[in-house]
Amino acid sequence: MSNPVIHNDAIRQFLRPSYVASELGSLEAFLLKSRVLSFRPLATGLYPAAQSSPGSIAGGYNNVWVRDNVYVAWAHYLNGRLAASIRVVRALTTFFRKYHFRFDHIIAGAVDPREPMNRVHVRFDGERLEELPGTWSHAQNDALGYFVWLYCKLAAESALEVTAGGLTLLETFAAYFRAIGYWTDEDSGHWEETRKISASSIGVVVGGLHAFTTMLETLDGLRQRHGSHRIDSDIRSAHDLAQMGEQALLEILPVECVQPDPAKARRYDAALLFLIYPIEVVNGAMAERIVADVLERLQGEVGIKRYPGDSYWCADYRDLLPAKDRSRDFSRDIKRRDALLKPGEEAQWCIFDPLLSVIFANRYIRSRAPADRERQAFYFNRSLGQISSGLQCPEAYFLEHGRYVPNDNTPLLWTQANLWMAIHFMKRTARTDPPRQA
Repeated sequence: MSNPVIHNDAIRQFLRPSYVASELGSLEAFLLKSRVLSFRPLATGLYPAAQSSPGSIAGGYNNVWVRDNVYVAWAHYLNGRLAASIRVVRALTTFFRKYHFRFDHIIAGAVDPREPMNRVHVRFDGERLEELPGTWSHAQNDALGYFVWLYCKLAAESALEVTAGGLTLLETFAAYFRAIGYWTDEDSGHWEETRKISASSIGVVVGGLHAFTTMLETLDGLRQRHGSHRIDSDIRSAHDLAQMGEQALLEILPVECVQPDPAKARRYDAALLFLIYPIEVVNGAMAERIVADVLERLQGEVGIKRYPGDSYWCADYRDLLPAKDRSRDFSRDIKRRDALLKPGEEAQWCIFDPLLSVIFANRYIRSRAPADRERQAFYFNRSLGQISSGLQCPEAYFLEHGRYVPNDNTPLLWTQANLWMAIHFMKRTARTDPPRQA
């Protein structure tokens, strides 16, 4: 394994081939003091996709994405900041209940779900908890699955009280997933692009339904408040829905999309890593295959490509597109952007290396194999190396005039969240500090 590329000299002093607990404490203190791990919520408790900068505002990254907020909330939960996680869940719950009619119309068949603007919106004004004007690729089943997963994970561990309205909302999500036939539904998925039947989207919904079932089976108080008949019915419904998705995954994985249309078919996609962690619906040999695919096909010198042929922030992107078009909705005309890409010049993202570190940490926790801990540290160090010269976590590095530089969406809170998760797991597997000499 080669040494990681380091973009900030101040970070270099903290890198180790393996870590002891005190070293991680010093590293985390530095990252917090330097605001590398700064999460500044809006008044509602939600988080913008990127902390404000001219580039991020021009790209709309001052708005809120459901998916990104779930990752930020989960990182806070892992690191003992429960109150922040709960605020995210409550604010998202308020937004979804405010626009409950979007669920109702789809479930009743009153609107066409093939039109993305009819779907439940997954990108919105986080300060006002209001939908945004203009079109967007809102058909993103994974984002909705993430919300259900987070809500139910926190509730099952008694970190969040399930109110009557909360249970009704979760039941509505399940009915919505059934109405759209999520296991065969074409959505724009994690990358908000061409609609297709994506394993990564199906898998997140399956994970949300599993979490829903676990919550219903774990919390005895739900039966007392809402009746055993209702809870048993919800369990059966969630179980049956999850099975539909599980069968679809058996037919698709380790591929992201097997549709014959070349504009949709995709063999490799790093989004499949999310099914290993944090969603944990893929494990064993299949998880190993997906990881191997990412390392062999998508890993780059600086970061990891989302998929082969990804034109988002391709080489010289700032020269090729004005700021207002760099992060716009390309879901209906992706060919226009793809024409800008030269083979092998895809952007290399910073959200995946910390998750690979977590995946290898979990392998080590199960196996106690030194090689797994070595890989955990390797991808952890790559994650640290991606911190920019300005001590920020980028969305991605892209080639500009022949040199890899951070894109406009810096600092990206999703990257920060994943790095913080990696620190949490590094603490779990760290070697103990040597005893002090007398």
